[in-house]
Amino acid sequence: MFFNILLYLFYVAGFIVLLGLGLVYTYQCKLIYPAQFPEGSRVEVSLPSDHDMPYYEDLTLTTRDKVKIKAYLIKRSTDEETKKACTLLYFHANAGNMGHRLPIAQIFYKMFNCNVLMLSYRGYGLSEGTPGEQGIRIDAQTALDYITEHPLLKNTKVIAYGQSIGGAVAIDLVAHNEDRIHGLILENTFLSLPKLIPHLMPFLSSVSFLCHQKWNSEVAIQRIAKTPILFLSGQRDELVPPQHMRALFENAITSGGKSFNEFNSTHNDTCLAPNYFDTVGEFWASSIDDSFLNMNK
Repeated sequence: MFFNILLYLFYVAGFIVLLGLGLVYTYQCKLIYPAQFPEGSRVEVSLPSDHDMPYYEDLTLTTRDKVKIKAYLIKRSTDEETKKACTLLYFHANAGNMGHRLPIAQIFYKMFNCNVLMLSYRGYGLSEGTPGEQGIRIDAQTALDYITEHPLLKNTKVIAYGQSIGGAVAIDLVAHNEDRIHGLILENTFLSLPKLIPHLMPFLSSVSFLCHQKWNSEVAIQRIAKTPILFLSGQRDELVPPQHMRALFENAITSGGKSFNEFNSTHNDTCLAPNYFDTVGEFWASSIDDSFLNMNK
């Protein structure tokens, strides 16, 4: 009788564990991609004109799997200027939408006299769909394809800029499209999601093997052969351990050159750190295009 009770309890415990593992596996995307945060992110998206960037197009791009995603193309004041400028392809960090990053886009737009194409990933902002690694990869490719097929943008130099998970998106895109991208800028990006989980969600560290959202940047970055890369790392980053950025830098083998820069900042305020955009400017001038220096004199 006692043995039967123990066996019963064993089966119940096993069922609970399996159920828990199943829930973690099934619902992990809701943990990884908090598209609803902050409140109102799925219904309210600021416009470039709210941030002194009046020359823009509010785009709806259709991906190859028939998902409609929203994007902004922020151009120069004339077609001729737009053709001559570089184009920043902006991949935002987790949570929120592209509208929340317009103040950062504005600095790039004004300081580097560039065009900016930015998007809300599927399931973010006003974009359709549900976020996931494979889908966001398609969204990124759709944005790049739009640039290379656009009559004003197709011959511009493209710089991929990614913050946090946006850095993983940018690395993956560049690894598959080096002939179409001229520079890569990474801020506070991780090696992979399974390697980030023990730090970010230690209560799930024992089941990190169940993470099917990989974003394996430490491998992807080794496929980048010639694109110059700028690494921007917050040394007080409380979400992504700074050693992840250092390891990505060490894994990069590009012949185009790489630069690692540290700031006394946390995960979300690195772009506000002193000398952040000066550092970007040095990289931009030395590795991509120095014409903006003469424009700003």
